[in-house]
Amino acid sequence: TIAGLARAVPADIQRCYDAIAKAPHKRIHTFLATSDIHLEYKLKITRDECVARAVAAVSFAKTLVDDVEFSPEDAGRSDQDFLCKVLSAVIEAGATTLNIPDTVGYNMPEEYGAMIKYLIANTKGSDKVIWSAHCHNDLGLATANTLSGIMNGIRQVEVTINGIGERAGNTAMEEIVMAVHTHPDFFPVYHTVNTPMFCRISQLVASLSGMVVQPNKAIVGANAFLHESGIHQDGVLKNKTTYEIISPETVGANTVNLVLGKHSGRAAFRSRLQDLGFGELSDEEFQIAFNSFKALADSKKRVTEQDLIALLSDQVSSAAGEKATYVVKSLQVVSGTTFATATVQLLNTETGEVVIDAAIGKSGPIEAVFLAIQRLVGKKIRLIKFDITAVGEGVDALGQVSVKIAEDKSVSGASSESEEHVSDKTNTFDQATYHGHGADSDIIQAATKAYLNSLNRLVANESERLLGERKVDV
Repeated sequence: TIAGLARAVPADIQRCYDAIAKAPHKRIHTFLATSDIHLEYKLKITRDECVARAVAAVSFAKTLVDDVEFSPEDAGRSDQDFLCKVLSAVIEAGATTLNIPDTVGYNMPEEYGAMIKYLIANTKGSDKVIWSAHCHNDLGLATANTLSGIMNGIRQVEVTINGIGERAGNTAMEEIVMAVHTHPDFFPVYHTVNTPMFCRISQLVASLSGMVVQPNKAIVGANAFLHESGIHQDGVLKNKTTYEIISPETVGANTVNLVLGKHSGRAAFRSRLQDLGFGELSDEEFQIAFNSFKALADSKKRVTEQDLIALLSDQVSSAAGEKATYVVKSLQVVSGTTFATATVQLLNTETGEVVIDAAIGKSGPIEAVFLAIQRLVGKKIRLIKFDITAVGEGVDALGQVSVKIAEDKSVSGASSESEEHVSDKTNTFDQATYHGHGADSDIIQAATKAYLNSLNRLVANESERLLGERKVDV
């Protein structure tokens, strides 16, 4: 089921429907705050007005789709009897799923579970709907609260891979599934999730979102199955179950990888991609991936599973559904103890024009490359986020770079001004941000790929916006 989220506003609900209209199975999820603090300070409406708005929103959504979900925002701090009144009304209006969010991560597990139990027992028509949990991790309790909800009647959980989300994040899908998986006799539910894919999808999401997974993250962190303590090592060597409640293979954290090298052929490479969940690549996509693999294998003796996932993540990120306007033709960097220079040659795929320029980076070669690219495309860019991580071990490890950028609207044309000179002009930056990802055994090349990837997204969005404006003018 493809669900779209909309405020309890008719225009938003209509636009939500337009976005999911072609989905065979579609749902509109609408929400409205119910806590007194939100009603008074944010919405500035009474409780009766809140009920009326909620019913109107669900009723309108019901005219568009059969499957309607409703959330009372900030339910965790709402009066429970008032919640029952709102939820009873939206059930009568046609809601099929009721989602109970701990929007600000305020509740304790026992408190959240008791609230779910009370709402189910005191909401008219509660047996006609699916009850859902949506918890935030502000106090580190999102998983505990969601599991408590499951014990008290929750049958849908709203979760994210790696626990990414607003502020401290949302409930992590892998934590909920593996809790149920390891305690089949404790929880009143079961799962049919393909758990060996967890580590691979975790790495893919981390690469594409730019949100790095902390090493000690439960289930999918790099250290989740490492044993450093001598006592732990001794126990694991004697019997793994002494300190491992989950085998690494269960979540795809295999300790032994099929190693590919420069002599590996297309068949072996294709077979490995299928094992990693990339079996649906087109012939063109496969060839691009194979070429990237061979190039990496020429500079690295052992190409591991993590390397392949990084390469495929890079390829997916670069494609991103849009044609790249700018492509690097050549890159030359000279660096020393005082400053660095970068000479960049770009191809504009739309015009066929090849342009070249150079810049000096006071902070090093990566700054020089970024400034040269800015000069070539005639835009001033603010670098909001820059993350670099190594894939695997050794000096030949593949480097992954994630960046987030925004455009500075106050500057027109090319400029070699350093980032530090405009960092105080935050009010002049476009609110839109763009993320890019790059992977390469050369970290400067990886950074260049990531930066250009994000810039191409910015340019594509700008072109689409201008096209829309021209259509309106016509």
